[in-house]
Amino acid sequence: MIRTVRIKTVSMYVVLGLMALVFAYPFYNVFVLATWPSQQVLRFPPHFFFGGGLAENMSQLLARIPFGLNFYNSLGIALLSTISVVFFCTMAGFGFAKYQFRFKRQLYFFVIASMAIPGFLNIIPFYKMMVRFGWINTWLPLIVPGMAGAFGIFLMTQFLENSLPDDILDAARIDGLSDFGIFIRIVFPLARPALAVLGIVTFVGSWNNFTGPLILLPKIEATTLPVALTVLNSRVDNNLGALMLGNALTLLPLMIMFILFSRQIISGLTAGAVKG
Repeated sequence: MIRTVRIKTVSMYVVLGLMALVFAYPFYNVFVLATWPSQQVLRFPPHFFFGGGLAENMSQLLARIPFGLNFYNSLGIALLSTISVVFFCTMAGFGFAKYQFRFKRQLYFFVIASMAIPGFLNIIPFYKMMVRFGWINTWLPLIVPGMAGAFGIFLMTQFLENSLPDDILDAARIDGLSDFGIFIRIVFPLARPALAVLGIVTFVGSWNNFTGPLILLPKIEATTLPVALTVLNSRVDNNLGALMLGNALTLLPLMIMFILFSRQIISGLTAGAVKG
């Protein structure tokens, strides 16, 4: 019996390990190809080990696009978007979950219903508004309009409604905490798993956003990495080695963030699965 259990356990780990290798190989391959010269990138059979063209690819990348500025724009927009979305969506979710006010259900229904509207439907009026505001080629149109997104409000409302006991809030009010004090000192610490999920989803979505920067940040110096790499790829003398290096450097922050916050993400995704 024990031997059978061990065989099943080993088999499960072998299968999971093989699946992990299959899913991890494309990411590994990006970093490998980033170290090979352009004429070697499309070679068959493909390279499995790192090459010696990293310095050449880096010089070509920096010569063709302002990679440093594009990286700075992507990182700044993603961080500011994440911070603002986490703060305001948590505040709105706390209000919907724990406060009673007039037209609460109707307003919440309106927020949820807005998730069903495809984003491309408002591209033209949104662009006209941004032109009138004078926000073209600035970070503002990629940060301000999304500060309180419907998905974030829905996520935080559901989490706080099920995971934040009213007794804790009543005890905090008896101790003299204001509503904002409760929000900062109690809601934020207790909602850490959901905040991690919302933060990583927002950061990845902002980092990978292509349509917004393409329309709102037309200058190459003001745009983000996805658009800048597309410009690099569209040039006649495009350098595949430099392009693969740019893709690898674009992918690196996302991998680091997931590694650092993987435990919080998993706990946030499973929060509420078991009711106490």
